[in-house]
Amino acid sequence: MVREREREREREREREREEMGRLFVVNLEGKIYGCKHCQTHLALCEDIVSKSFQCRHGKAYLFNKVVNVTVGDREERVMMTGLHTVADIFCVGCGSNVGWKYEFANEKGQKYKEGKSVLERFKISAPDGSNYWASHEAHVGGSDADDV
Repeated sequence: MVREREREREREREREREEMGRLFVVNLEGKIYGCKHCQTHLALCEDIVSKSFQCRHGKAYLFNKVVNVTVGDREERVMMTGLHTVADIFCVGCGSNVGWKYEFANEKGQKYKEGKSVLERFKISAPDGSNYWASHEAHVGGSDADDV
């Protein structure tokens, strides 16, 4: 059911992109993380805040800044570090879900995450062009940082 909703949202975003006309994409310079499906630039190595986050598929990285993404609907999620208001983020090139953005953190110690984005390593390519595969030991529950 969740995958079905996600696919429907991706189709809606695709229709919106077609209706909006020309798509403007930011091209980054340097060591770049990109969408593993279409290679659209998403973030720079220098914008990594933490590499110690976890998601359902394994590792995830917290970034100060990401580009070429659209932000989905806000929702509250219980994660390993507590309740957060987050929104999924999607590649503007192909519509793939590449991670999430922290909109609001309820706990004082988690406020540093607000406005930052997490890119799931399984869904992006590294600066050297390599891809990660889903971890068999990945967490099944909520996604979040182990420690920062």
